[in-house]
Amino acid sequence: MADGSLPLPGPFLQRAIDLHAAAGEDWVRRLPTIIASCARQWSLSVGTTFQLLSYSYVVPAMRADGTRAVLKIGFPDQALLWEAEALRLFVGQGAARLLAADLEQGALLLERLEPGASLDSLDDDEAATAIAARVMSQLWRPVPAEHSFPSVTDWAADLGQVRKRFGGRSSPQPIALVDQADALFAELTITMGEPVLLHGDLHHGNILNASRQPWLAIDPKGVVGEPAYEVGALLRNPMPHLLNMDRPDRVLARRIEQLSDHLELDRVQVRGWALAQAVLAAWWALEDHGRGWEPWIACAELLAAL
Repeated sequence: MADGSLPLPGPFLQRAIDLHAAAGEDWVRRLPTIIASCARQWSLSVGTTFQLLSYSYVVPAMRADGTRAVLKIGFPDQALLWEAEALRLFVGQGAARLLAADLEQGALLLERLEPGASLDSLDDDEAATAIAARVMSQLWRPVPAEHSFPSVTDWAADLGQVRKRFGGRSSPQPIALVDQADALFAELTITMGEPVLLHGDLHHGNILNASRQPWLAIDPKGVVGEPAYEVGALLRNPMPHLLNMDRPDRVLARRIEQLSDHLELDRVQVRGWALAQAVLAAWWALEDHGRGWEPWIACAELLAAL
């Protein structure tokens, strides 16, 4: 636990250390102080943390005027700034509203989405895919003339680290698949259409049911690229449920067709981006945590076979 009054799951602390080393451990230990500061600054009553924590500390809160909110505290880095800016630009259209931010402390005060069940709670995958497509179409917007968001080309460059680390021989990931992902990124970034501001991580767990609109997105990464890029995160999720479905290859094929039709995207581009991203996601898992990459490679292999 961070201190005697803030119990935290071990995996939460381990992820912070995996990503930020000693600075991550220090950040976790300072969480009670940051929470108290936010409560004073924004006149909040802070509740008990949500059961599942990933990379940020997320807790329900209430403002003095009775507004029900969510206090999200992340490691104060560039990624948090991009998230806050993306939410500001989305202005609540397809996404939770940003109510306030203190970027020095890594704190965001967000609209609370209620009931708040995630899209992976739906048993009907076709219906869930249709909902996700509607959310995507609400989010995408022109890129500001001046911004600091990364591009999908910036993200693609990370894949080059595989060979740096493993010399092209000893990677646990299939090098042929890495080569295919490299080639797809190179081709698709050259032929990319008009870029827009994307969510960047729009999977089932980041789409929640709400009262203001039926479904809204949370946790944007904020990345610039063509719309077909956005579909990749949804296609390869939820994990491991996707791989345990009956004929996941057919599920992926149907999702590609459904999303391409609904969003007027090219099927070949959607599949190509999704395959390349699945390999990139595997590398990020390996680079950040040294584990957990296998499901993404399994998904990439299914996409490669379509």
